[in-house]
Amino acid sequence: MANGRPPRKVPEMNGRAEARIVIVGAGFGGLWAAKRFAARRLAVTLLDKNNYHTFFPLLYQVAAAELSPSEIAYPIRGVFRNEPLVEFRRAEVRDVDLGAHIVSIDGFRLAYDYLVIALGSVPNFFGVEGAARHSFPLRTMDDAIPLRYHILTCFERAAQAADAELRKSLLRFTIVGGGATGVEYAGALAELIYGPLLQDYGNISPEDVQVSLLEAGERLLPGMPERLQAYARVRLEARRVTVRTGCRVEFVGPNRIVTGDDGELATHTVVWSAGVQGDPTVSRWGLPVGPAGRVPVGPTLQLPDHPEVFVVGDLAYLESDEGELPLVAQVALQQGSAAADNVMRMIRGEPPVPFTYRDLGMMAVVGRNAAVAQLWGGTFTGFGAWVLWLVIHVSNLIGFRNRALVLVNWAWNYVLYRRAVRLILPDATRDPPPESHPSDSGL
Repeated sequence: MANGRPPRKVPEMNGRAEARIVIVGAGFGGLWAAKRFAARRLAVTLLDKNNYHTFFPLLYQVAAAELSPSEIAYPIRGVFRNEPLVEFRRAEVRDVDLGAHIVSIDGFRLAYDYLVIALGSVPNFFGVEGAARHSFPLRTMDDAIPLRYHILTCFERAAQAADAELRKSLLRFTIVGGGATGVEYAGALAELIYGPLLQDYGNISPEDVQVSLLEAGERLLPGMPERLQAYARVRLEARRVTVRTGCRVEFVGPNRIVTGDDGELATHTVVWSAGVQGDPTVSRWGLPVGPAGRVPVGPTLQLPDHPEVFVVGDLAYLESDEGELPLVAQVALQQGSAAADNVMRMIRGEPPVPFTYRDLGMMAVVGRNAAVAQLWGGTFTGFGAWVLWLVIHVSNLIGFRNRALVLVNWAWNYVLYRRAVRLILPDATRDPPPESHPSDSGL
């Protein structure tokens, strides 16, 4: 026994060792699949390059200095501390041999009988020149922390800038993409800037600051009812966010952005939340890749030519009767559990069953006392929707400590109109975009 935990034993089923099950990715899909296997007393090996699970719906609040990273992340080993049948390995998968049923991780080969792939998604820059290099995506913790660092550093530089145009460009923050992430971050960033930051930097005029949200489509929050879309726009504009719909970005440089209608705009901060695509790693493993780099799967979430391989979450491309499934956490949660159930059926010699998505609704918070929600067949706005959003998100956080800390921080921000996480800590994950680059002097 090591550290009080009994050694991992592989149970037997029908007189033989249990099937070898490997899960790649500890996001919502992978984590919920592992939980399902553990509940059914099946041994599983869970692989992820990070040793923590991130609660992605609140990631934007880390980038807006509202929450600290430790409040929305939880150690994976802690999740399965009392589950000896779940073995976690912090490792990056280098290759998957579908024919030999082998996963290669950092020089080690891991055999499997059933494989669940839940790698998730990465930003989709849609071929926009300079976007991958000069914009800030908001998909992982490694994105949120440098973005927060950059926002706060821009205010420090602006406070000391003698040139008025440089100061304005440093204080011009542009968010590309009017989906839930873009809307929520625009609202949180506006509250951060027009609240505690302008109080901290008394020599910066509010007229020098601009927060813009650009959406290529005609409405914010696509997929939501028109009433909620209109409400979100009105509330953002009330928070001094400039909302521009039908605005397509054509170029992103280190200190400027070019759109199709208004031409060039000087800005040192472009936050990219315009869309996602499947993790391109899987194409190197030989998995088929379909629309937006996602892996087409059958109704049972299996690869058509490899029924022992399941793909879940953002990486899986599966159309329902209502069309393509949304790329939201609820889909990943349900697919992870469904894939685990199908593996267990196959182990028992039963056929897998098709996945059925239960739409639990959509929500987005626009700022203090303002949110939109489509739940239980109805639509909600304002304070009531905001309270629903708070309750649902807190209840889904992993760990009592994380729930308590998030509630304390939210209460502090709500009562005192302050943000507790405004420290400019060393940025060890990513350098901010360079000030200039010779190749960006023209289009």
